[in-house]
Amino acid sequence: MPGTFLPREVIDDLVGDLSSSRSTHVPVTAPFTGEKLHDLPYSTVEDVAAAADRARLAQLGWQAAGFAHRRRVLLKAHDLLLERREALLDTAQTETGKTRGQAFEEVFQSASVTRYYALSARRILKTRRRRSTIPLVVQTRVGYRPKGLVGVITPWNFPLSLAAMDVVPALAAGNAVLQKADNQSALTILAVRRAFIDAGIPADLWAIVTGDGAVIGNAVNDVSDYLSFTGSTATGTQVGIRAATALRGASLELGGKNPMIVLDDVDPVKAARSAVYACFSSMGQMCVSIERIYVQRPVADAFTAEFVRQTKALVQGAAFDYSTDVGSLTLPSQLENTQAHVKDAVAKGATVLAGGAARPDLGPLFYEPTVLTGVTDAMECFGNETFGPVVAISVVDSVEEAVLATNDSEYGLNAAVFSGSRRRAREVASTIDAGSVNINEGYRATFSAVDAPMGGMKKSGLGRRNGPEGILRFAEPRTIAETTGLLTLPRVGSEFAKLGGPLLLLLRTLKALRRR
Repeated sequence: MPGTFLPREVIDDLVGDLSSSRSTHVPVTAPFTGEKLHDLPYSTVEDVAAAADRARLAQLGWQAAGFAHRRRVLLKAHDLLLERREALLDTAQTETGKTRGQAFEEVFQSASVTRYYALSARRILKTRRRRSTIPLVVQTRVGYRPKGLVGVITPWNFPLSLAAMDVVPALAAGNAVLQKADNQSALTILAVRRAFIDAGIPADLWAIVTGDGAVIGNAVNDVSDYLSFTGSTATGTQVGIRAATALRGASLELGGKNPMIVLDDVDPVKAARSAVYACFSSMGQMCVSIERIYVQRPVADAFTAEFVRQTKALVQGAAFDYSTDVGSLTLPSQLENTQAHVKDAVAKGATVLAGGAARPDLGPLFYEPTVLTGVTDAMECFGNETFGPVVAISVVDSVEEAVLATNDSEYGLNAAVFSGSRRRAREVASTIDAGSVNINEGYRATFSAVDAPMGGMKKSGLGRRNGPEGILRFAEPRTIAETTGLLTLPRVGSEFAKLGGPLLLLLRTLKALRRR
């Protein structure tokens, strides 16, 4: 099976869109084969500054064009994403090693987000009247204007989805975007950008740079008016500190050690099937992937047996069609970390129920979906994010024990509850410390809910993407208030003495009328 369906001329054409002086190149490999895919030009700090200047100039016209124009362009981009889906799927698979189906999820999500903000931006950012302290005397309105230049830093694992969820609302609000793409997924992001350019986005409005995170990532942070970052908690913390030092706003979606609770009233077969997908989709290389399962004892044996059976039945391989269920890891570092976590767990007493080995016969970065039991807090995979196809199953005797174990983590990004009763599941979900909780699904129920906020608690991040919250972070709220002339507000002592009594009466009257 070839590692890519991408013709050389397509790769060269996309790379030509980078904001780079092309003084330095680094090789990028195809995960399916380990063969070199292309040489990626690195941007310099000077490239970042120049791209930022061009983007700011383009932003002035984009903001002035108004919501109706931006809506038309974004809806056209939505259509182009769908028209070009096969090419986007090829590119995403080539760079990430994921299956066709899991790449399709990204195209679906990207189009959904684009449609949502195209149709919602005006409504969310509309100037509205707000109540004033003194009704009829003062009128207050709150409006929004774009931040200006939004810096976006995205990782390699979900290049289509993560770019859309951050870039599209920034554009819909009237901003320009300067995006640092990860080396491994730069082609996919460039292909998405090309669709938006062809739809009518000015080329300079959305600039893409590449390079070392400590250099180019910091440069993007420094020239932006607001920064959106997706990545590890360790890196995100430093990104947030740098932004805060400059009093620059930032949203950070960081790591997770995401839990699932399986209650004792489930259908074990149905629950296991959905749970397997939640753990091993994209080989577990998702910030929202499930890495630990707490199952109540009455159904533990049946659920675990079915979970293991279905895990072993997954079809793994490199295919640019829908014939496989799981694909490859993306980077050698991910394979090394996965192997290290499993080796450490086994050495300290954990049991491997399924998987636990690399598959070099399939390709250099293939690793079997792995199920562990007997994982303890002495093991690396207990509390640390594996970001690979490894899940630990633990048996609990009560809902309370499951919730305590679930919340015993420094992370709080995503969680899931499986139950035969949705009402019961909602009650349990309300006790979980996570920004998103799915019922009878692992991550897709919340991940696909583009009208609802998504983000983390604790060390899983700050801020939210998706929903109104996802675009409001890219807009600056402004209050404009005016006096109507019906009454002159007191300015000197004698005026305060005259109006003090009526103003106090007004306060008491407003309270009695329950007026805000």
